[in-house]
Amino acid sequence: QVPLVESGGGLVQAGGSLRLSCAASGRFFSIYDMGWFRQAPGKEREFVAVIIPSGISTTYADSVKGRFTISRDNAKSSVYLQMNSLKPEDTAVYYCAARMTGATMPQQSQRYDLWGQGTQVTVAP
Repeated sequence: QVPLVESGGGLVQAGGSLRLSCAASGRFFSIYDMGWFRQAPGKEREFVAVIIPSGISTTYADSVKGRFTISRDNAKSSVYLQMNSLKPEDTAVYYCAARMTGATMPQQSQRYDLWGQGTQVTVAP
């Protein structure tokens, strides 16, 4: 098991930045794809970004492309989401997720085995 714990959420003004962190425990972090998802009130959970174990390849949702950056540090068993130029529509609970690498459709939440508890991000107009 690789329990996941997110941190770094908070309240920020539109145009501001936040950096989310997700710390994983366990021995197998380096073979997991790590993803970020978010869920706004009354909406379904949606894909934000994913990074493969080597960190070489990343994928982003169109809504965050160019503003958010996902990265990972395998030595620290951690994944990060740098969020810049935040908009009120980015307000949501952000979740870190993990799955064995090599599987298809990383944008689908059903493809992930492990989830964190979530961290709230609120962007004020």
